[in-house]
Formats: sequence, structure tokens, C-alpha cells
Amino acid sequence: MATLRLTLQNPGPGLVVLDPDRAALLHELDALFTGLATQLAAPAVVGPPLLPAEGLARLDYFRNFPHLGVAAARFPDQAVDALAAGKEVAEQPVSPTGYLLPSATCYGLLLSLAGQEVGPEFRLTAIGRCFRNEDHYDGLRRLWGFHMREVLYLGTADGARQHLLDSREFIEDLAGRLGVVLSYQPANDPFYDRTGSRAKLMALDPVKYEFVAEDGTAIASVNRHRNFFGERLGITSDGAVAHSSCTAFGVERWVHAMVLAHGTPERALHRVRDVRG
Repeated sequence: MATLRLTLQNPGPGLVVLDPDRAALLHELDALFTGLATQLAAPAVVGPPLLPAEGLARLDYFRNFPHLGVAAARFPDQAVDALAAGKEVAEQPVSPTGYLLPSATCYGLLLSLAGQEVGPEFRLTAIGRCFRNEDHYDGLRRLWGFHMREVLYLGTADGARQHLLDSREFIEDLAGRLGVVLSYQPANDPFYDRTGSRAKLMALDPVKYEFVAEDGTAIASVNRHRNFFGERLGITSDGAVAHSSCTAFGVERWVHAMVLAHGTPERALHRVRDVRG
């Protein structure tokens, strides 16, 4: 294999180009994450690259995460002419499209199931490129755009809880084999209006837990949505409002955690390949 002789520079804040070892590490790690989907019989799909703002509004997105949203826009004709004449891009007006880039993989999957009956239980998995308008960026720990692998469950309340128990067991076992030390912590990151009764209930019964690396980076999470998405999107399970839960892996953050644990991307990649066999 040819050796890369150039230094790959990051194009801007929150934007990275992974070198060959880190890129291989990302793909090898995601192949391990799909083991959870295989274990839980979750078929793989490809989610949409954009999400309708109208659909996200139904999910309280703009009450909870408006600061994260990255809107898709078009240049109007006058801006196109100005750009062609060499004017500064940042000075040109844009027209909204009514769409946003995804900030999590599960939103597109859930919106695709609106109004449907999923049976006693239903699962999907997908990896998506997600985007978040953060107040600062920090290496692979906090990016403008990143990959998120999710395994989504819909069905009963008990099934949603069991999905998260199975996911926790899988993640902790995998981290142990990879040599990554993790703590398991509740997170304050509800999918619904923080001022409502659901948010008060969450304070008594947390619905999101994060797996946190030694330097404080959250690299995976398990999320129990109760029947929130089922209610908002009209998704039913055997005639009742569906409960849902999801497991999320921040793939670049796992790359960061592996390099932190093993010192170099080369040693981290060797460890991942040993685990994969």
C-alpha cells in the first residue's frame, strides 16, 4: 500500500480529515458496533441526508435543541450572480428550504415510520453523518459533522427497557475487550419539552445514560423515549402507542477514546483488529 506523504489539514473549526490509520479505525470500529444490530436482529437501512423542519417541530426539536440545528439553505438568484462575480460568500443572502441537516441518526428513521403499525417489536440500524452547531469544537471530541451509528427499537415498554439492558451489556463488554475504560452516567438530554411533566418525570427516572471515557468524553449512549415518539408520530405496536429506545455510538469519539487508551492510532488499530479477529 502506498504511504501518504502529505499532511492532511483540517479545513476549518470542527472539520477534520482522518488520516489512513484513523479512517481505518473508524470503519473497523463501526463494524464492531454492527455486532449489536446483528445480536438484536436489527436490519441495516440508510437514513435521509436532510430532515423536514415540520417533522422535527412535531418532536419538540425546536424547544429542546434549536441551538444545535444546522439549516439547509439556497442562494437566491441575486446571490448566485454576486458569487459568480467573485463577491464574498459570507456576505450573500440565503433562502430557507424548510430542511435541516440531521443532528442524530434516529430522527430520520422515526419520521419514516410515522402512522405505521410495527407489530410486537421492531428494530433498525443505520449510520448517519450528523451535524451540530456547537459553541466550540475540540478535536474528535466535538465536531461540526460526525458519524453516529444507532440501533433503534420500537415496541413495548418492557421491550424498550430490555433493549437498553442488552445494549449496555454489549457496550461494556466491547469496551473491555478494546481496552477502553468507561463510566456509566445519567445525562440530562431529554427528547421533549424540558419544562413539561415529562421533564419532571425524567428527574425521578432518567431516560438517557452515557458511556464516558476517562477524559470525560461521552462516546455512546442509551436512550429510553417512553411512548413520546409513538404518540407524536402515531406509531403503534400491536394496536397500542409504541414505546421506543435507541443506542447511539459516536464513531469519531470512539476513535478518540481508542487513541487515548493506546497511545497511537497504529496501536489502537492493531487492538481493534485483534478484537475483530
